[in-house]
Amino acid sequence: MARNKRRHTTGFGYIGFGNNQNVFNQSTNRAFSSLKEKLDDETHYHFKLNFTHHTLTKAEKQLIKDKIRNDEKIRTRKTILGFLIVFSLILGVIIYLINSVMSYL
Repeated sequence: MARNKRRHTTGFGYIGFGNNQNVFNQSTNRAFSSLKEKLDDETHYHFKLNFTHHTLTKAEKQLIKDKIRNDEKIRTRKTILGFLIVFSLILGVIIYLINSVMSYL
């Protein structure tokens, strides 16, 4: 015998609250304003960043874009270099195995 489930799905056509499943499951979403302090603390702890609440100038926006582009270029180069190293190692092992098998024949 299956146990009765308290959680309902909204697929049965209830229109009262816009078919929002949170109404049925009684899970409230906390407003972002209550989480701003926690977000600021966590980002400062992990990334040593403090949020500033002023609008950025065009030069500041361009500086941020350039930094993101440079970081992306560096990450792409590291990925390509890592791939080439792994590919050359695998290729070397395959060539070595082929040569060792051919020498026995």
